[in-house]
Amino acid sequence: MCGRFALTATPDQTAAFLGLAELDDFPARYNIAPTQPVLAVLSAGPQAPGSNRPDRTALLVRWGLIPAWVKETRGFPLLFNARSEGASEKASFRAAMRHRRALVPASGFYEWQQAGGRRGQPFWVRPKRGGLIAFAALVETYAEPGGSEMDTCAIMTTSANADVADIHERMPVVIEPQDFSRWLDCRTQEPRDVAGLLRPADPGFFEAVPVSDLVNKVANTGPEIQDEHTASVVPAAAKPKPRKAGADEGQMTLF
Repeated sequence: MCGRFALTATPDQTAAFLGLAELDDFPARYNIAPTQPVLAVLSAGPQAPGSNRPDRTALLVRWGLIPAWVKETRGFPLLFNARSEGASEKASFRAAMRHRRALVPASGFYEWQQAGGRRGQPFWVRPKRGGLIAFAALVETYAEPGGSEMDTCAIMTTSANADVADIHERMPVVIEPQDFSRWLDCRTQEPRDVAGLLRPADPGFFEAVPVSDLVNKVANTGPEIQDEHTASVVPAAAKPKPRKAGADEGQMTLF
């Protein structure tokens, strides 16, 4: 599961990591939540011989995928995550998995350890080596009834590795830099060709830092939400409760 994350690197650092020429300026974001705009990177398509055009493009998308075939969004579940297992066959994600695979940059993500069926201790899960990571994502363009279009996305998840399993049974899929081009290439790489990339991060890749419940409120957006806070840590033996199936299921600004 991935329901909150952060992107605190500078635009220059983010562009260099993703292989982009540049990015428009944006501030550090410490508490990104579903329905908010997020940065996504897709393939720019095939290159003409001798072309200097970048082979990747960045855009802002709404975090919460809406399939193109949806007629009425009211009552439709918020698909901010897509389970990697079976995504290429599921109606909501099949087209995006084939034609619009993307990367969403992040500095880390938040996860909550379940306690008695309720959301318990929050953790800030970050790469031990520091720096940026890129989540596997799917993008879909939704045409609204009024005629305007909105780009939307879901972050892909997989089973948790040993770094996260005591907190939650799911984690976002992380694509390594050497696999960016392969993941984004929807022209020659079919879903079955990239299925091997949809796996948990190697053990030891992440570290989980307990933080306060400030992160629970979307209105809290400062760096203090990542400060270590151990007062209410839940014992590691507590097992997370299975998620309901539905949980995986205009111009925007990053400001």
